[in-house]
Amino acid sequence: MSDTPATPLSRDQIEADLCTILTDMTTDWDLEYDEPINGETRLMADLAFESIDVVQLVVAIEGHFKKRQMHFEHLLMVDGRYVQELQVKQISEFLEKALAA
Repeated sequence: MSDTPATPLSRDQIEADLCTILTDMTTDWDLEYDEPINGETRLMADLAFESIDVVQLVVAIEGHFKKRQMHFEHLLMVDGRYVQELQVKQISEFLEKALAA
């Protein structure tokens, strides 16, 4: 039995789900950012994410999409270094490929 859905999710649906996850995560945070979360939203600059928040987001994504071992290191690291910023659309693009694999 596979954990992947029978019909692949569109990037738009993945991004909408991701925005919901991020909104749920940050609802009680005291953020200066008061725009709706969308593809252009930056995790660090706009949502004040710290490294532990990224870990919690990965866990929430795996739980939501019911898939583990999506190799987030390919998203979070470039040339052996952690990225300094991520936009929601970058995560959505990564998830589209990871969920289809």
